[in-house]
Amino acid sequence: MCRRLICLALLAFGFSAIAADPPEIVFCSYNLENYAAGKPPVGNARFGTKPKSEAAVAALVAIVKDIQPDLLGVCEMGSPEKLAEFQQRLKEAGVDLPEKEFVEAADEDRHLALLSRFPIVERHSQTDVRFTLNGQEERVRRGILDITVEVNPAYRLRCVGVHLKSKLPIPQGEAMVRRLEAQKLREYLDRIFTAAPDVNLICYGDFNDTKNEPMFQEVAGARGSRGFLADLWCQDSLGDRWTHYWKTADQYSRIDYLFVSPGLFPEIDRTRAAVYRSPRWSEASDHRPIYTAIRPVNVAHR
Repeated sequence: MCRRLICLALLAFGFSAIAADPPEIVFCSYNLENYAAGKPPVGNARFGTKPKSEAAVAALVAIVKDIQPDLLGVCEMGSPEKLAEFQQRLKEAGVDLPEKEFVEAADEDRHLALLSRFPIVERHSQTDVRFTLNGQEERVRRGILDITVEVNPAYRLRCVGVHLKSKLPIPQGEAMVRRLEAQKLREYLDRIFTAAPDVNLICYGDFNDTKNEPMFQEVAGARGSRGFLADLWCQDSLGDRWTHYWKTADQYSRIDYLFVSPGLFPEIDRTRAAVYRSPRWSEASDHRPIYTAIRPVNVAHR
């Protein structure tokens, strides 16, 4: 709120719109854990999915309010109506993010979405990304979210979000599917960097694997290459880096990441690359949100 009041004051004294832009952008990635209306069992399935409880939604909103993001990329969003509900709940709590992107790919229940304070000026999200496994054609089930926001007339930020295959076993092999999804993401990123080597790009989301697994190198790319993505080592106020608790295995791990392009890396405030620590984290989701502060550089002055 203070930041917005300062901007208004600067405009009142005749400063340009660019001068009044925020000195930093807060980007947040958060797996909301089934922000959906719920679903009964289908066919021979023993269990359906429970709707997100009011207590869990209230905890989510409280946590996001504490972070105060300008851009919020989320995983496991339900329908477009649930996204609109979440957007309205945030607005009522003082987090107004009027712009949105919703990706409806092969997964009918869990979707990628993004809310933004800034105008979305380009939309290139991919809903039908395919790969071959054991002779069968498969799809990246959550697709790839890809939008560009305009922070000011001289500065744009490209946001690429994913939610890779979970650790739940499948006949094809969940680890192999996850690696192939990561390969398709890397191919997509390479096309972006070929067209725009200096792009300010952040790649984020739930990658469902730790950094010692093949997925990580597939996404990051070759160190020193034009399209290499730097992993921001987010940590909480106590120095812990875990982002997810897997109840079945009683395991805490870091599987949510913020990767940034060479063009964006110098603008990252690495002292504010963080995992948000809240006593309500487990009430809200099985993940904890990660975020970073970006200090935009007017491209005309580079």
